This record gives sequence, C-alpha cells and structure tokens, in this order.
Amino acid sequence: MTILVTGATGTVGRQVVEQLVGRGADVRALVRDPGKANLPAGVALAQGDLLDVDSLRGALTGVSTLFLLNAVVPDELSQALIALNLAREAGIERIVYLSVIHSDLYVNVPHFAGKFAVERMIERMGFSATILRPAYFMGNDLMIKDVVLGHGVYPMPIGSKGLAMIDARDIGEIAALELIRRERSATPLPINRINLIGPETLTGTRIAAIWSEVLARPVAYGGDDTAAFERNLRNVMPGWMAFDMRLMAERFLTDGMLPETGDIERLTALLGRPLRSYRDFAAAVAASA
Repeated sequence: MTILVTGATGTVGRQVVEQLVGRGADVRALVRDPGKANLPAGVALAQGDLLDVDSLRGALTGVSTLFLLNAVVPDELSQALIALNLAREAGIERIVYLSVIHSDLYVNVPHFAGKFAVERMIERMGFSATILRPAYFMGNDLMIKDVVLGHGVYPMPIGSKGLAMIDARDIGEIAALELIRRERSATPLPINRINLIGPETLTGTRIAAIWSEVLARPVAYGGDDTAAFERNLRNVMPGWMAFDMRLMAERFLTDGMLPETGDIERLTALLGRPLRSYRDFAAAVAASA
C-alpha cells in the first residue's frame, strides 16, 4: 500500500512526506529532479511532473492513495485534471487534495477558482477524498521579513477583517493524518472538507503589534494599497501571478479568511496539541536573523 505525494519538495509537500515517513507509511514522491530532492531515507522517488502523462502514469502504478498538490501556475487546473483522470485509470479511489479556504467565495481570484473547480471534479468523479482548505500560510511572510526587520513595516495588505493564518508544519501533519486514515480504512471513506486555520484571526495592525512585541521596537502596518502590492510583486514574479495575488489581497480586505465555528477545536483534537501561533513564527524569524 503506497501513498504518492505530488509537490513533494515544496513547502507543504516536504512536511507531508516527513510526517508520513515518521508514521511508517510507504511513500513515493513525484519529483522533477531526484538528485536534488533531498527527501528522507526510504522515500521512493518517481521522476516526472503533472503534465508529463507517461511519467505520471508510471508514478501512479501500484499506488493506493494520492496526495494532490498543485503549484500556482497558469495551467494548474489542467495539471489537476490530468492527475485525477490518471488516478482513476490506475484504480486509485483515495485522495487528499490541497485546496484553499474560501475557494467558493473568492470566485474572481484565478488560483482560488481553479482549486474550487478541482474540488467539484473530485466530487463528480466519485473519489473518496479529503479536501483540505488552508488559510494564508504564515511562512509566506518570510518573503517580507527583511522589510519588517530592516524598515519596521509589515507590508502585506491584509486589512482589518482578519486572516486565520496557519503554519505549514500543521498543514503537513494534518494532511499526513488524513492520508493514513484513508489509506488504512477497510473501505473508502465519504468525502469531507477541513478548513486549516491557525489559533487566532489576525489583522494587519495586530500582526504589526506582534512584530513590535517580538522585536521590542515599533513596527507599523503598511496599509491596504493593493495596487502598490502588485507593483512590488512584479519585481519577483510574473505579471499574471502578481495580479492574481493582488486580487487575492483585495478579497482579504473585503472578506478576510475566517474560520467556521468549531474549526480550531476540530484541528486541536486531530493534532492532539495546540495549533502553532504567529507569535511563535515571528519569534523564530527574529531569532534566526
């Protein structure tokens, strides 16, 4: 019984692999370059990617459960649908899919709309699946740590509605637990969705205050200018992606990323421990600077 992990060398996928290995699972990882994968001992490496049908078909051979993770790319939906069709061809029924919270609400944001389409296809194709819907990753803020540490400004335009930010390590552990639960079940389990959120809902000013407390010096919130956010992102990513991120930020301002009743309690019970906090993330970043 083998679990195939896609996106295995990325931020979340690597956490999933490590958690699965630590729990004794038989893990296969889909990677573009096995020589650079640097995954734990015992993980079988399958070279390929989600647009290479032949390599993906080979990677899925003998697999019983699939962890499907797609990067934010222009052909994300095509990648996912190819993977789902090849999984069905291989007789795989059990899937854990990494979607995004409010995928059905942020309907104008390309990568949210794409993930919601994949959710619908998973249902229509009859898979036994857990759909994980994470909120904003705390680790995304590593991209702006130099601005926070060097200039005393938290520049992400996340507004005042609040985001229930989550640590990628918690995502990886929950994904692994769900994969193993489905893998070890005598029969396929019903489809379910899980919001993946952190222990508190954070506004821009609250995050700035946390950084101020951790650094023992003032950090200001940079404000809600999403146009400036897009311009800055264009220096480090393609224009289409920067615009996608701007549209997402605009929905932060109007809707936030808010948990549903019982989400925190459900995740705490699943993990058997408290969720990791943004303060702990900020303290670790400051300590390593």
